[in-house]
Amino acid sequence: MYMVEKSAKKSVKKDEKQVQGAKENKPHYGASDIYVLEGLEPVRKRPGMYIGSTGIDGLHHLIWEVFDNSRDEAMGGFASEVEVAILPGNRVRVADDGRGIPVDIHAKTKVSALETVMTTLHAGGKFGGESYKISGGLHGVGISVVNALSIWLKAEIYRDGGKFVQEYSQGVKKNNVKKVGPSKLNGTVITFEPDKEIFKEIDFDWSKVVNRLRQQAYLVKSLRIRIIDLRDYEGKVDADSVLYLDTLNLPVKSYSFYFEGGIVSLVEYLNKDEEKINENIFYVEKRPEDGSVESVEVALQYTENITLKEVSFANNISTGEGGYHLTGFRTALTRILNDYARKNNFLKADEDNLTGDDVREGITTIVSVKLRDPQFEGQTKAKLGSTEARGAVETVFGESFISYLEERPGDAKSIMNKVILAYRARKAASAAKESVLRKGALDGLTLPGKLADCQSKDASESELFIVEGDSAGGSSKQARDRRTQAILPLRGKILNVERARIDKMLASKEIKSLVIALGAAIAEELNVEKLRYHKIIIATDADVDGAHIRTLLLTLFFRYYKPIIEQGYLYIALPPLYKIQKGKIIKYAYADTEKDKIVSEMKEGVTIQRYKGLGEMNPGQLWDTTMNPETRTLKNVTIEDAEEADKIFDILMGKLVEPRKIFIQTHAKAANLDI
Repeated sequence: MYMVEKSAKKSVKKDEKQVQGAKENKPHYGASDIYVLEGLEPVRKRPGMYIGSTGIDGLHHLIWEVFDNSRDEAMGGFASEVEVAILPGNRVRVADDGRGIPVDIHAKTKVSALETVMTTLHAGGKFGGESYKISGGLHGVGISVVNALSIWLKAEIYRDGGKFVQEYSQGVKKNNVKKVGPSKLNGTVITFEPDKEIFKEIDFDWSKVVNRLRQQAYLVKSLRIRIIDLRDYEGKVDADSVLYLDTLNLPVKSYSFYFEGGIVSLVEYLNKDEEKINENIFYVEKRPEDGSVESVEVALQYTENITLKEVSFANNISTGEGGYHLTGFRTALTRILNDYARKNNFLKADEDNLTGDDVREGITTIVSVKLRDPQFEGQTKAKLGSTEARGAVETVFGESFISYLEERPGDAKSIMNKVILAYRARKAASAAKESVLRKGALDGLTLPGKLADCQSKDASESELFIVEGDSAGGSSKQARDRRTQAILPLRGKILNVERARIDKMLASKEIKSLVIALGAAIAEELNVEKLRYHKIIIATDADVDGAHIRTLLLTLFFRYYKPIIEQGYLYIALPPLYKIQKGKIIKYAYADTEKDKIVSEMKEGVTIQRYKGLGEMNPGQLWDTTMNPETRTLKNVTIEDAEEADKIFDILMGKLVEPRKIFIQTHAKAANLDI
């Protein structure tokens, strides 16, 4: 016992010396090492916490934050117009005819209210009092975050009979607020230039801006929104002399939005290319009697489409991830249509209830709530966390929708026929999926016979080439790296899934083979973690048929495998169009312009071979140009705007011919024809 204790004491002394030595070698760590970020420093240190990312979405988020302040003025009844202008030099100008940000000295900060708002997080007029009963920018960080992430920002305030100006750089004021002259106007103009230190790519997407602000115009009935693109304008613009650049009548690209119908007009817009089930759009706007929220607005219409469009807002902020308001709507819709189906014998006594998927198939819905103090999840406000919104929407929508069904029996019958059809199709699809997935459950033992699988079982290094026809399949199988590259040939054109339900889709031999080969199930059973390949490469021929097959495959992935696209696993191969040879020198061209350049460089005596299909290449050429990771070119498929993508797929692949005809006529001049 003594010996053990003595030994232990020696050990302790030795450890103490080692620890002391280690301490002496370590850098000092004390109070001076605790950093306190002041003002807007946290924003520049961690911009993603405030705007989501420093990519393209985060860049555009700057516009939304400034615009939201102007829009909130309109929601409060203080402004009637907002103008957003994209200027040369990566600058954006947002102007409104609201009250103008106050410029008098703030009692607490001892500087102007304008400077306080522009340079202090959680400072604004939306935390109490009656200045803003309803607003989107409740966190009070929007405009100050934009200021922090801009290399230059100028605030021009029109109020109290004068025009006041202050400029900033990276969130720091360059001068005090100063009155530059008299003015009879009221309003605020914010012009900013994003900081290249924060945003590596600064390129504002005109379509993204137009689509977002069009949406906002639907949500505020009394608001006119103008958008102007001045980036290509070569003349001089005297932006300091006017509140709105539109008054200068410049010959530039612009839009003006003003909608009397509000969200009903938005439903009409979203469904303009669809076959309608209920011609009379359902609409309700009401303040719940318990006053839990300020306003509930819901508009909906069913279409012949099998996909749904649900758009939700809280205080006009788009809640792309939904929230309690959307949950309340879905709960009420499912309950009411089940009750109606039982009461009116659309469902037999021994049949199961309708599910949420059944009642929402083909629906276009807008749910908009306005609350005094909304709770959002995250600064980007993608999800509403205010629990009171659920009961408010469930009550207001539920009571009104019951009345709608009773008062419009024709529309009610059409809606019920639609959801019962979805119910029956779900039952059939469930049996079809169970059959397909059961066959695919044994991994490699039941993989399709036409699949030439790779040896690797590591999805992160495995690639699946989806090729067109047996000829391309044969060449690809000979050219591939057997360890990591799998080949799945498809025979002919696969089923257009935009026009077919999943039970008919899974009856297609080609689609069934693809589903089993991917190994991740499909639709609601999809599990991306079980995906057998992390590079799925569509490799079709460079002709009209190849383009059609590629479009059909993209439709399949967009509708049933969207997470695969979102995680960056879907690619399009870009095989060369031409083989250009002069003697022993061989070069490949992937476009006509590239071909012309190569021919010009080689001068005389060249032979040109135009490839129409992958099967025309020998295995060596196919490996070098299309399959070799060291030399090939792949195009990664992404979804920049899901709403716009959904609309385009509806037009190009849906049942209605007229919208497709109009689309083709409109874009005919942009087509690259290979005649």
